[in-house]
Amino acid sequence: MLNQLKNRFRTWLFRPKVEHGTVTLTQRRIFILPTRRGLGLAVVLVLMMLGDINYNLSLGYVLTFLLAMMAVMSMLHAFRNLAHLQIRAGRADAVFAGETARFVLHFHNPSKLPRYQLCLGDNAGHGVTFDAPALQDSTVTLPLPAPRRGWLQAGRLKLHTEFPLGLFHAWSYLHFDTRCLVYAKPLPSAPLPPGNAPEGTGKHSIAGDEDFAGLRNYVAGDAMPRISWKAFARGHGLQVKQFSTQVGEELWLDLADAPERDNEGKLARMTRWVLDAEAQELRYGLRLPGSELPPHGGTAQRDECLRRIALFDLPHAPDSLNAKDTGTSQ
Repeated sequence: MLNQLKNRFRTWLFRPKVEHGTVTLTQRRIFILPTRRGLGLAVVLVLMMLGDINYNLSLGYVLTFLLAMMAVMSMLHAFRNLAHLQIRAGRADAVFAGETARFVLHFHNPSKLPRYQLCLGDNAGHGVTFDAPALQDSTVTLPLPAPRRGWLQAGRLKLHTEFPLGLFHAWSYLHFDTRCLVYAKPLPSAPLPPGNAPEGTGKHSIAGDEDFAGLRNYVAGDAMPRISWKAFARGHGLQVKQFSTQVGEELWLDLADAPERDNEGKLARMTRWVLDAEAQELRYGLRLPGSELPPHGGTAQRDECLRRIALFDLPHAPDSLNAKDTGTSQ
């Protein structure tokens, strides 16, 4: 309950907005407050100052002001560790539900001073610590759990540091329009539905140039390189070599064919079907209520099928399926 109130207060106070392109951390974007150690040092300095005044200790004044100056310089270094950093969001590759999504952010340090102990994370406590070398670009990968299918938004991220002494906490908020597509978690195994091949083997042969398929009698007009001279030498007459090519059969992966009762179970089976059909190099199409994707093969077909399954029947999902959508997205 307390954490929810804190998050609501932060949302109201900082008014996050979605950002695009490159973000530069100017002084208006950086906030700084003392940490518990910083507050503890402040209390100690106050007590030391009272003792110095009470006993008129000259060296005590020197030590007290020296420590106070050190604290002030620590605050300046903490601020400078974030100032003028340039950040832009990268691409997050799709993952399956239950895996870890990896959001990529690119940092550019235009200063001649390296930045140390930078921490990037979300409100749930997931984060990563890194350094930003001087005058260089750094690529930072933020791992976030992906518990369910659909779009996973990176949300508002917090970049903070307590460098160099841990006395001050300097931070800035980043809220990029970046997201990761989370596919439905596939079943461990599920037999493919029957296709168009009579034997249901998954493949059938057509005339081609890949695999030897036997011999046939010579017909006028056959190419001379195809004649089997070994068979002619054995007295079998003129015979021609035949070759065939294995092509994938066409499958229709239909949500109505999944035996599970709940939608999530059906979609998990559909995901497994897509992965297995692609692994067997089949031509397959996808049927979902309100959407149909014609049979095809290849990586683009697999990705589009997985995307449609992941976004199926999700309320207010970005890029949700249109009832009239029957083609492959580009």
